Order: sequence, then C-alpha cells, then structure tokens
Amino acid sequence: MANEQIASGKLGRILDGIERVGNKLPDPAMLFLILLFAVWGLSALLSGVSFEAIDPRTSSPIEVKNLLSADALTHFLTSMVTTFTAFAPLGVVLVAMLGVGVAENSGFINTALKKMLKVTPLKFLTPAVVLVGIISHTATDAGYVVVIPLAGVIFFTVGRHPLAGIAAAFAGVSGGFCANFIPSGIDPLLQSFTQSAAQIVDPDIQINPLNNWFFAASSCIPIVLVIWYLTDKVLEPRLNRTHKVNTEEVDVPSMEESTPKEEKAFRVASLVMLAAIIGFFSLTISETSTLRDANGSLTSFSAPLMQSIVPLIFIFFVIPGVVYGYMTGTFKNSSDVVQAMSKSMSGMAHYIVMAFFCAQFVAAFSASNLGALIAVEGASGLQAMNLPAEVTVIGMIMLVAFVNLFVGSSSAKWALIGPVLVPMLMQLNISPDLSQAAYRVGDSSSNIITPLMPYFPLVVVYCQRYVKNIGIGTLISMMLPFSLCLLALWSSWLLIYWSIGLPLGLGASYTY
Repeated sequence: MANEQIASGKLGRILDGIERVGNKLPDPAMLFLILLFAVWGLSALLSGVSFEAIDPRTSSPIEVKNLLSADALTHFLTSMVTTFTAFAPLGVVLVAMLGVGVAENSGFINTALKKMLKVTPLKFLTPAVVLVGIISHTATDAGYVVVIPLAGVIFFTVGRHPLAGIAAAFAGVSGGFCANFIPSGIDPLLQSFTQSAAQIVDPDIQINPLNNWFFAASSCIPIVLVIWYLTDKVLEPRLNRTHKVNTEEVDVPSMEESTPKEEKAFRVASLVMLAAIIGFFSLTISETSTLRDANGSLTSFSAPLMQSIVPLIFIFFVIPGVVYGYMTGTFKNSSDVVQAMSKSMSGMAHYIVMAFFCAQFVAAFSASNLGALIAVEGASGLQAMNLPAEVTVIGMIMLVAFVNLFVGSSSAKWALIGPVLVPMLMQLNISPDLSQAAYRVGDSSSNIITPLMPYFPLVVVYCQRYVKNIGIGTLISMMLPFSLCLLALWSSWLLIYWSIGLPLGLGASYTY
C-alpha cells in the first residue's frame, strides 16, 4: 500500500507529466533528423561570430563551422555512408547481438537464467543486477548489449516488471559508469587528459592512472543501495500502475525444470566456454603478448585485448550456444545457427534506423564545434564566478552534467573542459585528482537522461519489446529519479571523502 502511495503521489504525477510531454516528441530517428537540421541552422548563424573562447585541443579561438556551405554539404553527402558504417555503437551492438542471439535461441541463456535464479534470493535480485551492471564497465560497452536486455528478461521471468529490470541495469551500467571495484580502461584514459591539463600549470606533475580508484570502488555500495531502493519502492510500483506488459507478444523464457538432456548440454557447453576463456586469456600472460599495448598493459584502451572485447563477447556466446543447441537438438545444422543470428538481427531493425540518423547528427554536431563552444564557455563562466572551493567543485559537477546533455563521450568532454577547469582549480589549491573525481561524478550521473547518448535509443528498443508505446519521454521519466539521486548522493559522497581526507586513489591528493 505504501508503495502504491509513493507511485501515485506527487512524484508519480510529476513523472507522468514528464512522460506525457516527452512522448509527444517524434520518434527518436526523426528527433535526430530534426536536431541535425537545427545544428545546420545554428552553425550557419554563428559561423560569422568571433568567440574569445580558446579550444584547448588547438590552442586557438573556437570557430563555429558553417555546415550549410557548399563544401560542408558536399562533404556531408559524400561521407554519409561512411559516417553511418563507422558509427561505433552500431558495430558494437550488432556484432555482440549476433553472438547473444545464438546463445539465446539455442536455449543456453534460458537454462543459465534458471540456474542463476535458483541461487539468487528474489529479494536481492535488484542489487545483483545493478552490481553486475557496474562491474560490466571492465568490458567497455558490454553492459549495454548484454546486461541491460538480460535484466529485462530476468525480471519478466520471475513475474516482476521487465522495464524495472532494464532501468535498474541501465542505472548501473550507465549511471554508475565511473564506479567500479575493478580498474578499467577509463582510468588511464581520463588520467592522460588530466595530466596534460595539470602540466599547463606544473610541467613536472605526474598523475597516477589509478588516482580515483579508491573513490570509484567505495562508491559502488551506496550507488547499488540507492538504485535498489528507487527500483523497488518508486519505479516498479509506478510501472505496474501505468505500463502493463503485453505478455501475449513477448517471447517468454520457459521456467520449467530443465530436462536431463538440457542439464547435460548446459554442463558441457559451460565447460567448453570456460576452456575457451582460459585458453584465450592464457595468451595474455606473457609480457610480450600481442594482446598487450606497447607498454605491456592489458587494460589501456589501446591494448588489443580491450579492443577485442566485443568480438570476444560474440565468440564466447556463440561457442556455448552452438554446443548447447546441437546437444539438445535445437540446432540440427548450420542453417539453424544462421537463422538464430537472423532472428536476433530482426529485433535490431528499429535501432539500425535510429543509428543512421544519430550517426549523422553526432558527426555534424562535432564538426560544427558547437559542443566545444558550449563546454568551454561553460567552464569559463564557472571560472569567472570565483566561488569558494567546495562550491566550485559542486558547480563543476553540475556543469559537467549539463554539458553531458550535448557531448556524450566521456573522454571528449574532459578533453574540452579539463584544460580549463584543472588549472583553474589548481590555483584554488584543489588537486587534479579531486577535479577528475568531480568530473566523473557529473559525467556518470547524467548519462541516463540524455537522448543524445548513443546507447539511449537502444534502451528504448529494449523497453519496446515488452511495452509497445514506450518512447523517449517514458525512458527519461523512468531514469530521472535515478539521475537526480545519483547526482546528489555521489556529490555528497565526494564531499564526505574530502572532508575526512579518505584517499581518492593511488598517489592522489586533495590539495595542490
């Protein structure tokens, strides 16, 4: 009863209003097309304006490029196809889903879910999903194409609302993007930009790649707790009231007891997959392994291992899927395997259309320099306010969250505003390590409410599998409480860390 009151109270009415307004927006594909036209128009209007803001990447004033010029339009036409095919999320999603499709349609994932649910108490299902989502960052974008859709299946299977599972996983994967117990490629990537920015003031300064690791690891537990509470006590009661699942159109996994043949096939398939994983990673042990980068690291973004994560997802889902399928009789020949892949691709048709328009918009927005202008002008405005140190750090978090609505890439944003904010905060005796931690908080907590994030339309597609009339407004209304609470919680957590002097990470400090 209390849950229903929460769902139908003032918060519920606000979220319902956001959903109604948001769903009046056009289809995401058309929204990206409209935004593309808007970028063209703004670029033409602002191309003749002189700005004093300096682009830290070129050390020259930012110039907005006119995308309606003859040269720009010619380039748009000649590069339209390659812009689409080179759109990174498209390849990530399709390649991974080919492998997942084999494992799903063979029945391997269904059996794996049955076994997982046997050992996971239902009352701890939500935190388990969120924690897996957070840990999935270690494998770059794997969480978006594996964890989030499977969370919907898991919740649906146990009789809970599947959109609640998708939202909880999305909040863990994307909202908790910079929290992780395990160091990942994002750590050295951000550190490289932080160090370059800090060397503007101190050419000899050195930043440890794991300078935020302790803070990121300790953030996991409070993040899991707040997402757990919001999912079970706020979101799911509201979804049960407002969004009924069309069970007749959903391909529901069977939760009947596995047959002896299925049990045997699962054991064999799992052992084969485990052997393949062990065999592959044994190739990384040697210091001269070709899977390491030039410095011998396995976790940097330039390491071949990290660049192979998506192909590995494909391989490590295909192998057990094929073994399981042939042993149970689900697959009788190679045509059945190909048909399983085709079935998984048929569900991606809407996403492919959205990705085409999204790719054109992202490329145009980047080429126009409008994103750079927003980021640098915002950082300069914060600097001009000359606020106390603590207030400045909170202002920086809010600025990053705002800029994230326009510039999705974590590294691209930090490359733009880091060279302005890091030196500025160093003058206030705030260390680059603390500045980077503040950046990570603002970046992660706002990921889940920006439709311009490349994977946002994909999550809409996942939701539409269960409720057909889901739109951008629905997903934003679902994720807004998570975003606001994560922003407040994580900012407070950073201030607590700062006030009592807990170590942020290896070699990190609070003061410069």
